[in-house]
Amino acid sequence: MNKVYRLILAVLAMCLALFIGQKRLNANSHGSDSKNIYFYNWGGYVDPQVLRDFEEETGYHVIYETFDSNEAMMAKIEQGKTSYDLAFPSEYTVEMMKAKGLLKKLDHSKIKGLDNIDERFLNLDYDPNNEYSIPYFWGSFGIVYNNKKYKAEDVDSWAKLFDPKFENKILSFDGARETLGIGLWKDGLSANTTDEKVLRKTKNELVDFMANVKAILADEIRMYLALEEADIGITFSGEAEIAQEANPNLSYIIPKEGSNIWFDTVVIPKTSKNTEGAYALISYLLRPDVAARNAEYVSYATPNKKALDLLDPELRANTTLYPSDEDIEKLEIFKDLGKEMTILYNDLYLDLKIAPQAD
Repeated sequence: MNKVYRLILAVLAMCLALFIGQKRLNANSHGSDSKNIYFYNWGGYVDPQVLRDFEEETGYHVIYETFDSNEAMMAKIEQGKTSYDLAFPSEYTVEMMKAKGLLKKLDHSKIKGLDNIDERFLNLDYDPNNEYSIPYFWGSFGIVYNNKKYKAEDVDSWAKLFDPKFENKILSFDGARETLGIGLWKDGLSANTTDEKVLRKTKNELVDFMANVKAILADEIRMYLALEEADIGITFSGEAEIAQEANPNLSYIIPKEGSNIWFDTVVIPKTSKNTEGAYALISYLLRPDVAARNAEYVSYATPNKKALDLLDPELRANTTLYPSDEDIEKLEIFKDLGKEMTILYNDLYLDLKIAPQAD
């Protein structure tokens, strides 16, 4: 009986020890996690030294994971298996994430430096009053051309790219909204048009443009332009800047009819478990000196107006990244047009890619 009694006591003691050990482990884990910030961003889209300096100043630890598309990022957050504290969606994705309830509403009282952002880039249609997002970088969509072969006036209009003299000479960006946008902008219309008859007419008109397209590509456009495998490309300003760094014979222009302005933003996902740490890092990134360093590293345009004076003068004068006020006025954001209209845009674009012919 004594042996049984001692065995029971031993089992109870072991259970108690395991229970206490688990409690301590959970406490340590929670304490450690309160200093971790899970940071979900595009690859190469922040200066690593900026994050290291933030860690040194604050004691937080930034765990950096990357994604390669807005869709992949949103899907992973929607799954909810990882508690990201900060994410960096493009503006149209912010609209979709809001609709799905994937974002926390921002407490502006906990953010220092929001007034550093250029007023023109705040309170836009995709996020009125910036309730859920803050601009991180921005840029435009336009035309890159080899200035040894062409003058600016040869390619300063979307309409001019429909000219048969450009047959098989243009590298075009692989995107439904962007491609339909070219036709809509050419006709003086918005790239957020939802009239199906107008869109089908635009698709038919774009058949002439597609005859001038040598290839439909994404990031590769910058490489082929830099290597002078083509003399005209349609892409985003950040990609244009990278190509220009490799080849000074390239110039970038925003067509006179207008084009797209895009924003990548910072948000706090609904699943965040370290919201205080998220606010601390947002405030740090909004500091003018930090925003300037980050912009110089990434080579994209910062929306932080107080950071502009701290930029390298050559970078600040770069009109590819920082176009004139007149050009900015011609730009529009892509709005989330809803599921049905998105399917229509994609279908019309697919028709143009596979078999470009008028209906």
